[in-house]
Amino acid sequence: MKEQLIKAMQYKQLVTIMYISKSGEIAKRRVKILKMEGDKFQAYCFARQAKRTFIINNVLAVLPIIGKEKKII
Repeated sequence: MKEQLIKAMQYKQLVTIMYISKSGEIAKRRVKILKMEGDKFQAYCFARQAKRTFIINNVLAVLPIIGKEKKII
């Protein structure tokens, strides 16, 4: 998982992450990874419109965002 996060940061790739929150719930966020330090990383979260810190071990999946998502009518 850490390798995927590092690559996303190096290539400035937007990603969708699924992770376990502090409260134990599974959450999904669209983020841009800004920096990594030890077992944590800081990312800009588009849902919260703010910088957030995530624990790498709590990340369940990392999916790259390619292009813009289209709305289905």
